[in-house]
Amino acid sequence: MKNLILIILLSLVLNPLNLIAQGNDLDKGQEGYLPSIENLENREWFRDAHFGMFIHWGVSSVLGKEIGWALSGQDIDTYRENIHVFNPQKFDAAAVVKLAKDAGMKYITFTTRHHDSFSMFNTKYSEWSIMNTPYGKDVLKQLADECQKQDIRLFCYYSLTDFYRADYCQGNVKKATGIKGECNWDSYIQFMKNQLTEILTNYGPIYGIWFDGHWDQVNKEKNRSTTQKRAWKYDEIYGLIHQLQPGCMIVNNHHFSVFPGEDFQTFERDLPGENTGGGFSADAGIARNLPLETSDIIGKSWGYVTNDTINRSATELIHLLIKSAGLGTNFLLNIGLTPEGEIRAAHKERLLAMGEWLKVYGETIYGTRKSSIKSADWGVAVEKGDKIYLHIINPLAVNRQLILDDLHDNPLKVECFETKKVLPFNFSAEKNQLLIELTTQQPNAIDQVVTLTIQK
Repeated sequence: MKNLILIILLSLVLNPLNLIAQGNDLDKGQEGYLPSIENLENREWFRDAHFGMFIHWGVSSVLGKEIGWALSGQDIDTYRENIHVFNPQKFDAAAVVKLAKDAGMKYITFTTRHHDSFSMFNTKYSEWSIMNTPYGKDVLKQLADECQKQDIRLFCYYSLTDFYRADYCQGNVKKATGIKGECNWDSYIQFMKNQLTEILTNYGPIYGIWFDGHWDQVNKEKNRSTTQKRAWKYDEIYGLIHQLQPGCMIVNNHHFSVFPGEDFQTFERDLPGENTGGGFSADAGIARNLPLETSDIIGKSWGYVTNDTINRSATELIHLLIKSAGLGTNFLLNIGLTPEGEIRAAHKERLLAMGEWLKVYGETIYGTRKSSIKSADWGVAVEKGDKIYLHIINPLAVNRQLILDDLHDNPLKVECFETKKVLPFNFSAEKNQLLIELTTQQPNAIDQVVTLTIQK
């Protein structure tokens, strides 16, 4: 009883949106799920972090084809041969983690096992793993050790879908051809539970499990309502994770509203509610009381793909980070390592540029929350303490005057973040309207920030 009271009290203190709220304030599907104190603390840290690194990497990199998907519909014996070729001798976990830190990222989400079932860690439940390559070293262990050394939190991507194993029952997407054996759903679920137990037991603190592939066992209908072909048994899987590491957060890239037992919600190539990217989460209800995340790519692909066009500039990526923060959302930005285990130069260049920007503007991103001031053509607003930061990322939408129609706090001071120069303003409490005179504009700047100090 004492522990229950402590959890409830801590949730009320830690979560400004009141996670254990009642009635209409509780996210649908979360009734009955009471997270641990460690879990709630992790959620608050996650809300503050705002920026993470996604790493898509595996045996498919030797083919130069999209990770995981390269096996779908292909001959399994031919694909198996890649295990004898994959030898990433140039992989340097310390360099990868350092790049994440230099980029201003606070956590890494690593693909421990993608849709081709290839395990990037030492597992006794499958011979189809990094340990049986010429390289023969546990990549996840190296990353976990470096993350602990360099104070970066480690999250693990884990695919539900499997194109390789015989016991995985055929879903919506073609498995490999030539697989010998019958599907056995209970056996496959147990296999996943065994591997998740290894990940959560042998690698120190894991701050999140990032599931993907739910969609492969869903019957799709024209009106987008769905029924399950087979049950993923999330109650068992989620319960196991929370039992082994109570602080570990669960997220599932299923493209729907949150399911019971999930600790944050992710959007694939979409800003929550905007449907500007892949459109995968277009119909998903946005969680009100859980942390949010959006994942995206720098080029055209998630993994290492031959001749991938790395066409997104550092400015565009910084703007995505800012827009994510404006929606109270974390930005998980992906890199795909080469078959040799190296970081591509174009990825490194862009991440380091983002890190340089964050050295100046980090305080306007880290620890901020979504503002009551709505996003507009000029940019977004975020809040932290008695400060509201206005990120002007489109100066052409502002003609020396910035007008805000939804400010409910009395501003005490308005100043240019970059120069600390005080800006003239006029506030109408009756209209909740603020007019700011922008005495200087920077049309070629990546971002221009105006700081409001408000009366709390």
